[in-house]
Amino acid sequence: MKYVLVTGGVVSGLGKGVTASSIGVLLKACGLRVTSIKIDPYLNTDAGTMSPFEHGEVFVLDDGGEVDLDLGNYERFLDIKLTRDNNITTGKIYQHVIAKERKGDYLGKTVQVVPHVTDAIQDWIERVAVIPVDGEEDPADVCVIELGGTIGDIESAPFIEALGQFSYRVGPGNFCLVHVSLVPVLNVVGEQKTKPTQHSVKGLRGLGLTPDILACRSTKPLEDNVKEKLAQFCHVPLEYIFTLYDVPNIWRIPLLLKDQKAHLAISKVLNLASILNEPSLGEWTSRAELCDNLHVPVRIAVVGKYTGLSDAYLSVLKALLHASVACRKKLVVDWVPACDLEKETEKENPDAYKAAWKLLKGVDGILVPGGFGDRGVEGKILAAKYARENKIPFLGICLGMQIAVIEFARSVLSLQDANSTEFNHETKHPCIIFMPEGSKTHMGGTMRLGSRKSIFNVKDSKSAKLYENKSFVDERHRHRYEVNPDMVERLEKAGLSFAAKDETGKRMEIIELPNHPFFIGAQFHPEFKSRPGKASPLFLGLIAASCGELDTVLNPASAHQHSISNGPTNIFINGTSKKSPNGLADVRYNNGYCNGLYTR
Repeated sequence: MKYVLVTGGVVSGLGKGVTASSIGVLLKACGLRVTSIKIDPYLNTDAGTMSPFEHGEVFVLDDGGEVDLDLGNYERFLDIKLTRDNNITTGKIYQHVIAKERKGDYLGKTVQVVPHVTDAIQDWIERVAVIPVDGEEDPADVCVIELGGTIGDIESAPFIEALGQFSYRVGPGNFCLVHVSLVPVLNVVGEQKTKPTQHSVKGLRGLGLTPDILACRSTKPLEDNVKEKLAQFCHVPLEYIFTLYDVPNIWRIPLLLKDQKAHLAISKVLNLASILNEPSLGEWTSRAELCDNLHVPVRIAVVGKYTGLSDAYLSVLKALLHASVACRKKLVVDWVPACDLEKETEKENPDAYKAAWKLLKGVDGILVPGGFGDRGVEGKILAAKYARENKIPFLGICLGMQIAVIEFARSVLSLQDANSTEFNHETKHPCIIFMPEGSKTHMGGTMRLGSRKSIFNVKDSKSAKLYENKSFVDERHRHRYEVNPDMVERLEKAGLSFAAKDETGKRMEIIELPNHPFFIGAQFHPEFKSRPGKASPLFLGLIAASCGELDTVLNPASAHQHSISNGPTNIFINGTSKKSPNGLADVRYNNGYCNGLYTR
């Protein structure tokens, strides 16, 4: 097994995740099989209990693991399926070590950070690296490891020490360290400054790790004299210093690495030159070259609670982008804070209220993503009502589906106090209830998580057709509440169709309004399995309906025009600049790189 470690210096949000993913893509294009590990030095056992404002979205894996959003990048770039153990945290390591100590596995020894914690980290990496993640039976050839945070962070010290030891454990030729650092340009001076990277490398070397390759983030390509200066002061060969400058869309990052022959540098460090093929990146090249060819916009409103930080909905944005590309449309996302749609806001902040409704009424489609807590719920319900009454294409995900059921019960069944017990324990008409198997005392890892079957029971439904008339689908879940089975019959009689249910037939998975152009809600999270060349069917349906092209997508004869089955050979990606919802530059979004979509 060969290992590539990606670290970051100077500032966070430089793009370690995208860089690690792009290295994986490049090596995979050379004929190697690649797996990934993300190390997060925080004490949480996993990302499941962390606020999206703290750490961005929680990405859910097939096995139910709640992990860092970078694992979503790995899965999308490399088209692999990772496990919860591919995300290492300080909490997991210490939990593992303490459990062994309680069992007496250390035979009375004093348990210390070195060697017990550092050994546990190394053992974990070696164990997980050999788990196949691409559908094959044998272990991968290369494991790309990303160390979260920035060199010098106190919480990452045990991992730095462990990785220093690990480089000696696996031996020369099996370990390559890629250090991602910032080369800023001061507007007053107008030149690229190397000192931050010099100090970052100095700190890294002082901790026992020596970088083999430098990946320098900058606004423009590094000048030759700058690279020479870095080579001299950082003790890295000139041909092993690469520049990752700002690009129109992240599909260009693997191409940047290829053009600078990063694969050759890595192969030399890892002694892979004899088995490395010339990288085959035809699909990626086509994707990058055609990125500016999308001009017809499709405008989607994302009505959510965390609209102030787009990373909170990263997979949703990716899935929308994949679907818009498949439909050859330029994605425009309008962020609508759900609470701004509510009546209370009309009184307290009428300008925000008017602005939110103006945005909502100007879009082609509406998406209500998942979330927790009661803030903004009434606004989401109003958005669903507007979409239902005005025949606007609508997709509700998880909580988005649940609020659509509540709105239907209130407006169509005239149950004015219909609600979820999550928001009102005393409601007389609980449309959404707490799942019996859930825990009311512990939050972490106690939801209905991971890949579950959804069985279609309405064969001619739009959702079934979007999934190519399969009898069932496996999608990833993350929820504590569900549609009340006792109200299903009443809702169905009023016109709400439950197109798919779980294997017991008692848990509702997909809702539809048959007489609406496109009104679908899913209890699962379809965004987690969306890929650049294989857009999520439900997202594809939303975009197609918003463009007036749903019939084309539902018609099997024309399915090859979209990327559901053919892959990304003729894919388009828009390459316009990205701004955060508040109009300011969002350097953290998508790990420092421009995403290739426009939001406002």
